[in-house]
Amino acid sequence: MVVVTSEPREDNFKRVIKRSYSDDSESEVARKKIKTEGEKKRRVKREQKEEEEAEEYEWWRDQNGDKDDTIRWTQLEHQGVLFPPEYVPHGVPILYDGEKVYLEPEIEELVGFFAALLETEHGANPTFQRNFFNELKLLMSKSKRKYPIKEFSRCDFRPMYEYFQKQKEEKKQMSKEEKAALLEERKMIEEKYGYCILDGRREKVGNFRIEPPGLFRGRGAHPKTGCYKRRVRAEQITINIGKDAKIPEPPKGSKWGNVIHDQTVTWLAMWKENVNDNTKYVFLAAGSSLKGQSDLKKYEKARELKKHIVRIRKDYMAALTSSDGKTRQRATALYLIDRFALRAGNEKGDDQADTVGCCSLRYEHVTFEDGKVVFDFLGKDSIRYYNKVEVHPAVYRNLVSFQRAAKTPGNLLFSLINTVELNKHLSSLMPGLSAKVFRTYNASHTFQQELEKQDVTPASSIHELTLAYNRANRQVAVLCNHQRAVAKNFSGQLSKIADRLMGLRYECRRHIDLLKPNLTDLSLADRAKYDLAPFEQACRDDPDRPITTEWLYSYFADLLTKDIERLEKKKASDATQSNLDSIEEKLASLSSELSTLNSKKEALSSSKSSKPYIPEMYRLTFNSIDKSFSTIQRLYTRIVATKTALVDKDENKTTALGTSKINYIDPRITVSWCKKFDIPVEKFFPKTLREKFKWAMHADKNFKF
Repeated sequence: MVVVTSEPREDNFKRVIKRSYSDDSESEVARKKIKTEGEKKRRVKREQKEEEEAEEYEWWRDQNGDKDDTIRWTQLEHQGVLFPPEYVPHGVPILYDGEKVYLEPEIEELVGFFAALLETEHGANPTFQRNFFNELKLLMSKSKRKYPIKEFSRCDFRPMYEYFQKQKEEKKQMSKEEKAALLEERKMIEEKYGYCILDGRREKVGNFRIEPPGLFRGRGAHPKTGCYKRRVRAEQITINIGKDAKIPEPPKGSKWGNVIHDQTVTWLAMWKENVNDNTKYVFLAAGSSLKGQSDLKKYEKARELKKHIVRIRKDYMAALTSSDGKTRQRATALYLIDRFALRAGNEKGDDQADTVGCCSLRYEHVTFEDGKVVFDFLGKDSIRYYNKVEVHPAVYRNLVSFQRAAKTPGNLLFSLINTVELNKHLSSLMPGLSAKVFRTYNASHTFQQELEKQDVTPASSIHELTLAYNRANRQVAVLCNHQRAVAKNFSGQLSKIADRLMGLRYECRRHIDLLKPNLTDLSLADRAKYDLAPFEQACRDDPDRPITTEWLYSYFADLLTKDIERLEKKKASDATQSNLDSIEEKLASLSSELSTLNSKKEALSSSKSSKPYIPEMYRLTFNSIDKSFSTIQRLYTRIVATKTALVDKDENKTTALGTSKINYIDPRITVSWCKKFDIPVEKFFPKTLREKFKWAMHADKNFKF
């Protein structure tokens, strides 16, 4: 029998189970030895990390304002790029009118790309299907073999899809040794291609892998989704490397398209992909000195705009009423870019997604309601931008005038200017100024202001501070239109958090009920030390989700199931003979309680008693007032944290916070805020961002954008 004290149920029971895993025959000496060895390993690892950090080139401490930044490096050595493996045919057919059709390797590879996506949104997308089938017909027309395939609707790709699903399952069943071998192979590849020598320093390379062939997916409603993204060959690739460095070897039987030694660029390799004719590059990793210098310059340029912003705004506001049509259009565009963080925008061809920015707004993208302007268009990545806003009267009049001049849908509102001219004008107002600098400035400036508005103090909990930070970040994401669709499983995720909150409230209330009778004999002064009022308030039921007997049975059944799964996993993995009997005994006890609980639940409707059955291992026994009160305090802290997480999750459902944090908000604002409130920066910057923004980690708590 397991005796549970007045500590939180779940944590306490886990500790009881965890203790049962220990080998009772293990000597105290052996345990101390394991502990000592563990501490030694941790110390060695810590020393290695400190040594690596000490050797790291802190380029931000060695900045020279007079340095000619057209030359980006003097020495560059690297191993080139890693190509995806050549295709290996599997010989699985597809069905056409129910008949098997076997395909030659190149066609089989293309069909395989579609078959693998059969049960996805891409596979069901008519544009994706049409483009893929056009590619398939083109490839079949070049073959010497004759294929009966004429119509997409008569094709059945399921045999190939099932083959790929079986492969996935087999991969999941790989042994530890096989997984370890794959990991070792990846490490060797990373060691060879993942680093370069830049000016005598070893620096990490970004994505050195050539994109494998496949079907282009694109973002949003891209008209080329489903087109064949062909395999890239060495002959298409330009290598950039130092003159004195050894040129990396291309794959056997091939040669590089070109080898150059351009010290004014920071890419290591370059090629063009066939779908959109876009140029792809291999750069250094985000945390490299060159990338870091670029980021720092970007944010310093945005900070420089602070010195000019009042003058620039005064100028474009005056130009809103100019008699010159081109000047009026330019001033109106600047107003929209500055106030609403619109991108400058470029005209798109017919083969590109119909996304627009400020200069490419058309007649149909702007309407007028109740004295306000309504913008409704597809922005970058086909994300809808919808905003109903009040604007300056002169801007309102100008937009009405521009729309009247455009006359019909499809015609540009800003017909007299383009992005090249706009950016040229901006650079005359401040060296290096562009529409993107405005966007970075407004994002960082807004974030700084929103953080200062938050009602938090150094005494606020980490959960309150996190919510405040995310709310400030959310305002920037809204400004920059960083939206996302509500996740398909969002309601399920929210429900899980709500269930966890209900469980915590229930446990807290149980401990309060256990403690209360033991406070009656205390003096008034002593009783005041154990004030339960705030905790009772926190434990009140949510009116929309009351704790019912049915819910409690589900709650305990879930706890029992999870504890059984934990023990089963332990039993199957590394249980020793000495503790196997103990595990078996506990499993039998848990299973018996689960069976009893389910029986009670089935009989609930006919039972007159509303008091739920509580499994033996989850029943509470009173130990002491102090321990019980401490447990209630801990549960209360978790209730507050979970409530905050629930609010944060709900508020973030349609907003993507990552993009603004990665690309538009000066990271020194975050670091400074963390230092001010003594929060680990890891709370907001995962390892990848801490690597990317190493230079920002040295900002002090008084930094202001």
